[in-house]
Amino acid sequence: MTLVDLTPLPTLEDIFENFALLDDWDDRYRYVIELGRALPQLPDADRCDTNKVQGCVSQVWLATLVSPGPVLSFRGDSDAQIVRGLVAILFAMFSGRTARDILDADPVAVFERLGLKEHLTPQRSNGFRSMVARIRHDAQGALRDPI
Repeated sequence: MTLVDLTPLPTLEDIFENFALLDDWDDRYRYVIELGRALPQLPDADRCDTNKVQGCVSQVWLATLVSPGPVLSFRGDSDAQIVRGLVAILFAMFSGRTARDILDADPVAVFERLGLKEHLTPQRSNGFRSMVARIRHDAQGALRDPI
């Protein structure tokens, strides 16, 4: 039997508020890493090529669950701590939302509002865009082929 962590992840608004409280970028990096540590463990079965995000320097897996609506929920992981935190931010943005809401969202604006554009390496920023592209692709698929 696998135990599932039922600790709720912070909302996007929580993340904005916490970022505003942190003046120093070292503290903000630590917070992003803590967000990643709060993600539930990804089952081994989800660590497969189908779920691997292409275009990331680090290894990143995103498993998409689609329920009627269609509403998408996500599970994920990365082998890099900061990227795992970016995954958590994306989940705060997108998980539990309808496919239409996901496609209408502006994750780049969120990325910029948090100040991540200026404070992440170009490789990490490209990885973030690759994760967003994957989530949008899955949302488009859910609209095209509803349950």
